[in-house]
Amino acid sequence: MREYLDFEKPLKDLEGRIAKIVKSKSKKVSVQDAITKSTEQLATLEQEIFANLTPWQRAQIARHPQRPSISDYLEELTENVLELHGDRLYGEDRAIIGGFATWNNHSIMVMGHEKGKSLKERMRRNFGMAKPEGYRKALRLMKLAEKFQRPILTFIDTPGAYPGIDAEQRGQAEAIARNLLEMVKLKVPIIAVVTGEGGSGGALALGVADRVLMLEHAIYSVISPEGCAAILWGDASKSSTAAAALRMTAPELLKLHIIDDIILEPLGGAHRDLSLTAKNVSNTLDTHFKQLGKIPLPTLLKQREAKFRSHGSFSSLQAGTNTVKTANS
Repeated sequence: MREYLDFEKPLKDLEGRIAKIVKSKSKKVSVQDAITKSTEQLATLEQEIFANLTPWQRAQIARHPQRPSISDYLEELTENVLELHGDRLYGEDRAIIGGFATWNNHSIMVMGHEKGKSLKERMRRNFGMAKPEGYRKALRLMKLAEKFQRPILTFIDTPGAYPGIDAEQRGQAEAIARNLLEMVKLKVPIIAVVTGEGGSGGALALGVADRVLMLEHAIYSVISPEGCAAILWGDASKSSTAAAALRMTAPELLKLHIIDDIILEPLGGAHRDLSLTAKNVSNTLDTHFKQLGKIPLPTLLKQREAKFRSHGSFSSLQAGTNTVKTANS
């Protein structure tokens, strides 16, 4: 059963009316005309809604409970998946899955966040919020990819790293920071795809890549809209305002050069047509992997480091003077 978001209620109502008319099985010309007219009205309404999405509405689509996850993309895009488990230090974290796989007749290392579908599965996956052992597992797999000279592909979809006491006790911040440091130096091409939520350091721990791609309705930010609203205004109900201020959508991040490309989704979101979404993902990956394959390794590493050093802006005040230096991305 398709699940509808709040702003999709007009679509749900209209589709319900069409279903009732069709269910009547009437052969009258007037009934058939009503079906045709209502169907045309539905198509027009869909175009209007999804052509004018607000950042908050995009965030809702990015979090849609039926949105495809890494397990869906693995099934659609890859073969011969050999999932690997454990960080060899503490344990297994099911919020991140990964292993060797064959994509387009190429052997690659693929990994990413898995939220799960049912409530039971989501709890087992900790809603895609990884603990230190998850990020250390990811790094272990990246090192294996480097050893066997396999390109790395990551799928990012997490509200953020798990903030529990047990995660902090086992070094959550260090695990994320270690991934950032090591990914900059990995001697293989890396592509990261933000498929749903790209939340804070939990996302960035898999996001230091030569190419960062985003699905059309994904989001990527240092904090959730709700968290931002709670901090700035003490009111989580202002999430829609925060979502706009954070500039977290794919079109805005492309303008800021935070990401490198946008992968188009079917009308209404990736959950409407997994096969088409996967095809778009594969075609975009093919383009970027071919480009990266032509770049000499020393140049690739220099470009990767320069890419992330160029992000953001800063100011510095020289001691004893009134001179202020600024730099912007």
